[in-house]
Amino acid sequence: MQFAFSSNAFTNFTLIESISQIAQIGYQGVEIMCDKPHAYPPDINQESLLKIKSSLSSNNIQISNLNAFTLFALGDTYHPSWIDLNPEKRKERINHTKNCIELASQLGAKTISLEPGGPLYPGINQNRSELYQIFADGIKEVIPFAEKNKIKLLIEPEPGLLLQTSKEYLEFMKNFESEFLKLNFDIGHFYCVSEDPVVLINELADYIEHFHLADIKGRVHNHLIPGLGDINIKDILFAIKDSKYKGFVTIELYPYKNDPIGAATQSLQYVRNLVT
Repeated sequence: MQFAFSSNAFTNFTLIESISQIAQIGYQGVEIMCDKPHAYPPDINQESLLKIKSSLSSNNIQISNLNAFTLFALGDTYHPSWIDLNPEKRKERINHTKNCIELASQLGAKTISLEPGGPLYPGINQNRSELYQIFADGIKEVIPFAEKNKIKLLIEPEPGLLLQTSKEYLEFMKNFESEFLKLNFDIGHFYCVSEDPVVLINELADYIEHFHLADIKGRVHNHLIPGLGDINIKDILFAIKDSKYKGFVTIELYPYKNDPIGAATQSLQYVRNLVT
């Protein structure tokens, strides 16, 4: 089983420093945050692109996924979103996604993970079916670009956002037939909405192209180092193994920005002990 670590815990480091640190800890892959301060596409010129490629090569580490979810460069974790009230803001999200596809192609990455629509606005009565259509329209605008570049778009359901559950994800996917629209299976997210990740790994096997792993305590959406929460990580890792999945499991621990090296080290030791 191949483990990667997300650079979004290393925002106090440059991307080049993050790649080096993650490789030194022993990870085989790195998930790159396509946002400030790491790899926000408008900031990536030919020189910085070559530096990223050189760092990956010299550290003998692969890209597990490009994380195109957050957009702090223009807003925050979720905004501008695919379902923003302002159409111009929705366009910013679409353009960002296209830029991330192009960056993935340049770096040799195979997938980018996406926000599942976005958050609803408190106090505003919004029709979910209309929001599904707005999100679908945005994805439909991006799919041809993904298909042309052979980059898979991975929707990542999350508690509190438009698509939270496996049922909502599968219902949304009825709008599409493209082989380039799949699932980023975030284990903690499904656990938070009271679904069983072990069962879902089998049910969603045809859609899964990448995994995010973190532990969760009390089904509260707060990413913890594996082993510090309530999830049966061992059963999940063996379910992934039994599913014949061949890609990366990326450990995502963005709350540990003050000690990403310690969190990454403890996490890798824990999961390796479970699968060896």
